[in-house]
Amino acid sequence: MLPTDSLDTPAAAAFRRTISNPLKLRLFMLRSLPMAYLAGLRLREVTPERAVITVQFKYLTKNPFRSIYFACLSMAAEMASGLLAMMHTQGAGRVSMLVVGLEADFTKKAVGLIAFTSEDGLRIAQAIADSRTTGEGRTVVCTSTGIDQAGDVVATFRITWSFRAKSKI
Repeated sequence: MLPTDSLDTPAAAAFRRTISNPLKLRLFMLRSLPMAYLAGLRLREVTPERAVITVQFKYLTKNPFRSIYFACLSMAAEMASGLLAMMHTQGAGRVSMLVVGLEADFTKKAVGLIAFTSEDGLRIAQAIADSRTTGEGRTVVCTSTGIDQAGDVVATFRITWSFRAKSKI
């Protein structure tokens, strides 16, 4: 296992500083994740170990049942683990990353502001390091839990990420 302090590389810290700037994050989303931009996803917190992304119930995120559309919830859940993955690939050479599986449990109607938290940064960093060492792909099942303003869990997503370090040739 990687020591926790080895997660905070200079490249990862620079990535966090960049995406923690609201304007730079919005520009990134507009360029690379336009639907996340339109849905109004926001970054609340990012550390080497965890990320928190919020999505608000509003006109563009609603469904006919007066709650947040499941696709918008999925975007926020995926972005929580995806930002961790992107952060840990910084400075690691060329690493491909891809969602290869998704499972979800919906436990309560999602209204208001929903915060999705993924605390899988250490596992992601370890998978990337293992892939760089072996040259083989690694998968990580990341859990993103959505909690409403009352503190109730509204949804839990298990997103399977695949990482593969590319050779330097």
